[in-house]
Amino acid sequence: MPDQLPEHPDWLWRTPDPKPSYDVVVVGAGGHGLATAYYLARNHGITNVAVLERGWLAGGNMARNTTIIRSNYLCEESAAIYEHALKLWEGLPEELEYDFLFSQRGVLNLAHTLQDVREGTRRVGANRLGGVDAEWLDPDEVRAFCPIVNTSPNVRYPVLGATLQPRAGIAKHDHVAWALARKADAYGVDLIQNCEVTGFVQDRDGRVVGVETTRGRIAAGRVALAAAGHTSTLTDLLGLRLPIQSHPLQALVSELLEPVHPTVVMSNHVHVYVSQAHKGELVMGAGIDSYNGYGQRGSFHQIEHQMAAALELFPIFARAHVLRTWGGIVDVTPDASPIIGPTPVANLFVNCGWGTGGFKATPASGWVYADTIAHGRPHPLAAPFALERFTTGALIDEHGAAAVAH
Repeated sequence: MPDQLPEHPDWLWRTPDPKPSYDVVVVGAGGHGLATAYYLARNHGITNVAVLERGWLAGGNMARNTTIIRSNYLCEESAAIYEHALKLWEGLPEELEYDFLFSQRGVLNLAHTLQDVREGTRRVGANRLGGVDAEWLDPDEVRAFCPIVNTSPNVRYPVLGATLQPRAGIAKHDHVAWALARKADAYGVDLIQNCEVTGFVQDRDGRVVGVETTRGRIAAGRVALAAAGHTSTLTDLLGLRLPIQSHPLQALVSELLEPVHPTVVMSNHVHVYVSQAHKGELVMGAGIDSYNGYGQRGSFHQIEHQMAAALELFPIFARAHVLRTWGGIVDVTPDASPIIGPTPVANLFVNCGWGTGGFKATPASGWVYADTIAHGRPHPLAAPFALERFTTGALIDEHGAAAVAH
């Protein structure tokens, strides 16, 4: 291995053929699947693991998100798992020996109405009680923290204040995937691309004992799904209906600009979020499309809406050109919170329903999912997100946290 690791991902891990059987088969080589495999090996010594990906590694939502990392969720259960993720993020570049450009530049959530102010100050209080860093800024403090935000009182939705999580920020999504893949491979995990799961193998008692793939049958002690919006299409093969819906989520980047935007700014009311990536492009998005679908492309009306909202907050960007647009596929549950844990089908586990919060949860999701798979019972941080909550009524309603998609 050369001293300076190349950026081309094919040099960072093996490309093995699938073995006849594994202790664990993880379906989906995105951030969550890779993190799960890594922590199965690192934390639990389970290395006879395959990660199956129907396309190329990290080519799904991991390549189609906008890289925001934060933990300032309102519900205790959500804040706990995202705070665990943020603490892992803070040590992950050193642990994985890979600089994936993790930048703790802070996230501002703007308030434009009295209701926004009430909700924002409530969230700050809840976060502080839960040990999550949070501050409330008045308009002058918002202007000082991010001078390019339009804080004039003479606009349609004036800025009345904002919440700030100083430890929040962004990271380079593809670098994160490559770092996790390289380390998982070093532990002996097989990362198998172009290997679509087409069915499940069950024994006479109905237990899942393997998967059918486009590269043959693979036996497995346990099967762990981490396929985001496509998870329900897989469980449908077993007659197991999951309470998730898949929607397109669009985003865009501008041409490269000089560094002028020091933080991440989100606004539920104007309905946009904007950050500036390390190379200089503006990254922006808004909410999910209302229809169900698996499209991975932008649509003009949604792009126009995002740009109009961004220019309300940042008139300085009026002459910036859009460089590229894309769409991801988000899996949304009725309470806008994930599903993590065992299923009614023995030996089958699911990790899905993260909606628009998947990237920021990557390390914690992998950590708790690996622990759940290794021990056959939910990790304490994952227990509130069990599938059974949709029959018991113990929902974790985070619609407010996800209103502007991040």
